[in-house]
Amino acid sequence: KLHKAIKFAIEVHQGRTRKGKDEAYIVHPLAVGLILSRVTSDEDIIIAGILHDTIEDCKPYGSITKEFIAKEFGESAAEMVNDVTEQDKSLSWDERKRLALEHIPQMKEGSLLVKSADVLHNMVDQIADYKVEGDGMFEKFNAGKDKQLKR
Repeated sequence: KLHKAIKFAIEVHQGRTRKGKDEAYIVHPLAVGLILSRVTSDEDIIIAGILHDTIEDCKPYGSITKEFIAKEFGESAAEMVNDVTEQDKSLSWDERKRLALEHIPQMKEGSLLVKSADVLHNMVDQIADYKVEGDGMFEKFNAGKDKQLKR
């Protein structure tokens, strides 16, 4: 299942890059999976980390569903991916982040690990970018520096 998840993530993220970078997007979900593999041997948690952005970020939006992930990778992985997925991309950035934060207390341990690994990798990536670009790195995001630092 792990090999299948890696191949699937590579396929659905193909051609995408990280915001404002010349780096294949797939580096991020694979790094999240790697972080998780350092703290757990639970294959479903590692798979969820690798697939964590497939529901909300793959084009066309909505083409990857929780049900599809459950069928292909199991209900446990699908639940964790869904737990860390923004449920309504039509909402404003502020509203989506508020809802995501409010949902954290309802998450089970596996989902919390996936969320933590995602945030950790994002922060490591942003710190590296900041060292090179300074405040200019915030220009590539939908929300400015003040909002980014408050979340």
